[in-house]
Amino acid sequence: MMNIRDVGHAPERPPRCEGCDAPDAAPIDIAFAFQPIVDVSTGQAYAHEALVRGPQGESAASVLKQVGNENRYRFDQRCRTTAIAQASALGMQSFLSINFMPNAVYQPAACIRSTFEAAQKYGFPLERIIFETVEGENIVSRAHLVEIFRAYQSFGFQTAIDDFGSGYSGLTLLADFQPDLIKLDMGLVRGIDADVTRQRIVCGVLQICRDLGIRVIAEGIETAGERDFFASEGVALMQGYLFARPAFKALPEIGGLAESA
Repeated sequence: MMNIRDVGHAPERPPRCEGCDAPDAAPIDIAFAFQPIVDVSTGQAYAHEALVRGPQGESAASVLKQVGNENRYRFDQRCRTTAIAQASALGMQSFLSINFMPNAVYQPAACIRSTFEAAQKYGFPLERIIFETVEGENIVSRAHLVEIFRAYQSFGFQTAIDDFGSGYSGLTLLADFQPDLIKLDMGLVRGIDADVTRQRIVCGVLQICRDLGIRVIAEGIETAGERDFFASEGVALMQGYLFARPAFKALPEIGGLAESA
C-alpha cells in the first residue's frame, strides 16, 4: 500500500500530465452538501457523500453545466480538495465519499497529488476516503477507469461504483475490477419490497457481491418497506431521504431507523 510519503514527498515528482499543463481557467465557485450512508446495524454514519453545490447552496446541475473540456481537470481537483477541507472543518469521523470524473484523470499517480496534499494539510486520514464514480456511457475508456481504480486502491483509498445496474455493462466492469463497494441504482431500489422481479434481480447481485467480497450500499431508500427488505437480505449500508436529506455545509442528523437498530 502506498502512503502520503510515497506520493506527496517522493524524491522525484511524478510526470506532469495533460491536465497539469492545461492553462488555468476561471475557477468555479463550489461548496458541498453532505448526505450520510447509514449502517443500519449500528444506527451510525458509515460514510458521508460529498455532493457538489454552488457557494450559496445552488444545485449541482447549475455547477456542472459550467464544466467543459477546458476546465474539467481543474474542477475535479478542486472538488476533491474542497470536500476534504469541509469534511475536516465539520469534524467528520466517518468515511468521506468523493465523486470523481474518470475523464479528468490523465495519470492516476500524478493526478492524485493534490488529494494527498489536502489530506495532509487538513489532517483527514487517507484511509477514510472513498472514491466513487458512475459506471456509465460517459466513460471514454473502460480500461482507463480500471487503471484508475486499481491505482486508488494501491494508494489506500476505498473504491465504489455508483448507480450499479443503471447501464448495460455493469457486470462487465465488475468482471474487470472488484471495488470495495457498489451502490445499487435507485431504479432497482424503488418499491422493491412490493416488486418480485426487482427482488430476484437484486438478490442475484447481492449473491455475486458476497462471493466477490464486495459490500453493497442500497441507495435512494425512501420508505420503511425498502429499508426492511434490504435489512432482511443482510444489507446494512443504506442511503436515502428516509434517513437524511443532504445538508449544506453540515452533517445531518440520522433518522428513519427501525426500532431495533
